[in-house]
Amino acid sequence: MARRRPMMPRLGRVLLLAGLLGCVPGVAASSEPRAPTREERVRYPWLSSTRTIRPLVEALPVPEGYTRVAVEPGSFGDWLRGLPLRPAGTPVRDFRGQEILSARDAFLGAVAELDVGPVNLQQCADSIIRLHAEWLWSRGQQERISYRFTSGDVASWSRYAAGERARVSGSKVTWTKSGPVDASRAAFQRYLDLVFTYAGTLSLETVKQKPSREDVRPGDFFVSGGSPGHAVLVLDVARNEEGKRVALLGQGFIPAQDFHVLSPGGEGPWFPLDGDTVATPFWKPFAWSSLRRW
Repeated sequence: MARRRPMMPRLGRVLLLAGLLGCVPGVAASSEPRAPTREERVRYPWLSSTRTIRPLVEALPVPEGYTRVAVEPGSFGDWLRGLPLRPAGTPVRDFRGQEILSARDAFLGAVAELDVGPVNLQQCADSIIRLHAEWLWSRGQQERISYRFTSGDVASWSRYAAGERARVSGSKVTWTKSGPVDASRAAFQRYLDLVFTYAGTLSLETVKQKPSREDVRPGDFFVSGGSPGHAVLVLDVARNEEGKRVALLGQGFIPAQDFHVLSPGGEGPWFPLDGDTVATPFWKPFAWSSLRRW
């Protein structure tokens, strides 16, 4: 699919606001790449100690005059603020390792340190599901890991870990006890691949919570269901004294590729939230009615 490049308004010069960098526990305020801390490897369990990262909250400061909105400690939005990013200058690569978006691209803000896998599965909706599932896993809430296939059938991690497997015939899904009991990380990745195979933007559209535009929070997402459709994740939100808001938005895409922070072009990765729609590169603008919350 060809990526479209709409022109976006500039938000102005990005400055570091010193008081905002202490919100990730155990992390010093620095945007320089470094090895993940032990705590970060618990919070983001796919991380390797050999990688170098930059926590999102440190690497992407808010625009001048803005302050990050409050989030509940331990929430999905709070977890996303510490999302590990690769060093500046990293391009977006697809599941085959091929570069598909240059590190110098004006619409690229940063690339997440998140594996994609060797097959064409972890695309836009799948990346959002992956991050949400990883947050629940890191909190020891594996029993809450459950997502819908496009058919509407529920696929829970608890069921998969207990050895049940989905048999899909057309739009009919049945579950049978045909696998081993296995709650390992390797089994978890196989479960996610199953979800990625049969879920998508149409699945995400069925998420029931539809927050208002005035209540948009980190961890919400915009979704336009279809074949293809698209979805982007709200990674962070900031506000100024006048009440204007901006957001960091991230996406996976087709083909399966690195999850990355978008940029509207210009001098910063923050998108304005004061319009009737939210316009992002590579896709048509999202209506506020497409906003969802887990």
